Amino acid sequence: MKLNKLSLKNQSLFARYLDHVPRELAAFSFANIYIWQALYEINWALIENTLCVFFRDPLGCFMYLPPLAKEPVSSKVLAQAFRLMEKINRNSGVSRIENIPQTDSALYRQAGYTVREKYPDYLCLRKELELLSGNDFKSQRAACNYFVKHCDHACAMLTPAARADCLALFTLWAKERKAAHPDTVYCGMLEDSFKTLQVALDNYRSLHFSGIVVKVNKKIRGFSFGYELNAHTFCVLYEVTDLKIKGLAQYIFREFSRKLPGYKYINIMDDSGIKSLAQTKLAYRPLRLVRAYIATLS
Repeated sequence: MKLNKLSLKNQSLFARYLDHVPRELAAFSFANIYIWQALYEINWALIENTLCVFFRDPLGCFMYLPPLAKEPVSSKVLAQAFRLMEKINRNSGVSRIENIPQTDSALYRQAGYTVREKYPDYLCLRKELELLSGNDFKSQRAACNYFVKHCDHACAMLTPAARADCLALFTLWAKERKAAHPDTVYCGMLEDSFKTLQVALDNYRSLHFSGIVVKVNKKIRGFSFGYELNAHTFCVLYEVTDLKIKGLAQYIFREFSRKLPGYKYINIMDDSGIKSLAQTKLAYRPLRLVRAYIATLS
């Protein structure tokens, strides 16, 4: 089996396999996969016309996505994929397949694998985020109104020229987040997020990202960007704001939603198991949680 190193040239190949079945999980995107090369060696292989994507770091090798094919994945392909991971991992227990949709989880159980749930994605109705109407969104609406009233601001599309300003803002934001939440795991996640942000901004146009910046007193104090998952769904990958500016986070979320009129849904990603982040996402009244699962050898 030939393992191929992931490159931007693979986008069209991945698109053919990713588009076989419409997906709601944000992980099913070439852009989302590609930025993780900041942390992992990413390889892919075709096993019986099934695309398999492998992530590898010093801890071992795992599959970021389930094998992708037009037909339901066969037990033979799953067995080959696990054999490859086990050969690399030397039976360390690291071997696994992540981001399995709920609709496919039964297939893995029937094939004899252990399946457990991971953190779900939050899927919202874009129109609700644009309007923020009714009592459910009273606090977000008030925050937006406060920001508009008290801040000299301007909103513009994000371009690669804003890279340095966005990275500087992220550094400031992460420093404040670390001070408020000094947990070692959380701080490590922020550092990882900075690395993937660098890759995303370096390849902003090539990966077909779209986003906005908000300037306050002519300086970038917030940015948000993401990617199209399918014709109906847009994923917000990053949203970073100056935490000292009241109402800016709510304002940029609403404004970005307004600039995505062609989509019915907005996927605001998972919460990584962080309680405060889960509460923030739930405050936007998601339409539903998109379940995801991990399969391991029994």
